[in-house]
Amino acid sequence: MPAEPLNSAGPSQRGSSAGRTVLNGDRSERVEVRRSSRRRRTVSAYREADRTVVLIPARMTAEEERRWVAVMLEKLAAQEERRVLDDKDLARRAEELSARYFEGSARPDSVRWVTNQNARWGSCTPALGTIRLSHRLQGMPEYVIDYVLLHELAHLLVPGHGPGFWALLERYPRTERARGFLEGVVAAERLPHSRCPQGE
Repeated sequence: MPAEPLNSAGPSQRGSSAGRTVLNGDRSERVEVRRSSRRRRTVSAYREADRTVVLIPARMTAEEERRWVAVMLEKLAAQEERRVLDDKDLARRAEELSARYFEGSARPDSVRWVTNQNARWGSCTPALGTIRLSHRLQGMPEYVIDYVLLHELAHLLVPGHGPGFWALLERYPRTERARGFLEGVVAAERLPHSRCPQGE
């Protein structure tokens, strides 16, 4: 959903829920609600840094506000999940994830989609600094792609799947949900069941 300049809605009044954290599915999100006396019916939302901004009419009740916040979070999530990243986007996302969860220490030389990985979701060759993601991930929820990227980024730092490796992935709060999603896909497709994406 496109961002609207705040001044297009006239004077803004911050609601009592400004800056609160809400539970969306199994994750917490920072949400700032901005109320406008000139906004009559429309509600909009956009991402801003580490939070979601929801713009609503000033006259809305607290119950209506809660309902619309939930609706807008779901709409934004759906839009993001439908977006297909190209190789440049994928490399940029890997850099962002490394900075957020690994202090930028995982630095791949290349990150790209491939069409020849049908039995694994991703692979990593630490000696070359290359990460490859299966094209079958395209169209899956963003948090799932993020998990696979982080899985392969972690292999640049720790070989194998020992305790140190999983300690790194525990930093990502949606690891278990993403693994459950992928395991469900594997079961549905009757592919050889893999506990996690395999790295090289």
